Amino acid sequence: MGFLRKNILAGILVVAPVALTLYVVVMLLGWIDAAVGALLPQKYQQQFDLFYHIPGMGLLIALVFLVVIGAIARSVLGQVLVRMGESILGHIPIMRGLYGAFKQIFQTMLTNTSEAFRKVVLVEFPRRGAWTLGFVTGTTVGEASEKLNPSTINVFVPTTPNPTSGFLLMVPQEDVVVLDMTVEQGIKMVVSGGIITPPAKKPEPAPVEGSV
Repeated sequence: MGFLRKNILAGILVVAPVALTLYVVVMLLGWIDAAVGALLPQKYQQQFDLFYHIPGMGLLIALVFLVVIGAIARSVLGQVLVRMGESILGHIPIMRGLYGAFKQIFQTMLTNTSEAFRKVVLVEFPRRGAWTLGFVTGTTVGEASEKLNPSTINVFVPTTPNPTSGFLLMVPQEDVVVLDMTVEQGIKMVVSGGIITPPAKKPEPAPVEGSV
């Protein structure tokens, strides 16, 4: 299972940014063509049957595809090809920015970069009475700590839907509300704009006296 999981994640990291970049570029080209009246009707029909329609066959094919792409991407040759592809995209103005942004988003969601975040908290930002989701990155140290409250902590407030950019806040520890959700759940909530919200944890029932 560990082998499949690593290959699927590697496959997603390779395929998803490229696919989204190409999708957005194709959409932009379509809008430009429509504006000048040169858009020709295009119909993309991807309906095909493998013997007979089997429920779940599409998901199975997608998983197999991601595993294969992930295995290739993790190999020495695959890493060389990925770097060559990224170098080519890096020289194309529009696709360079799109690919970089999408890659950062998926790396944040699927890799271990979230280990830099310790806790998910609520902090009042950008004004009193308005709360936003933040991630504790550590205790404030150095010159800033000497001139502020000794209990000041560093809180990273990400932007939506790209959590790789945001604001660094230094706030007193007592001014934040610590949440029970995991860092991964917090990142998903930020990326989705609040659409994906983890359920609140139910309090554990108190033990009954006399019970073992």
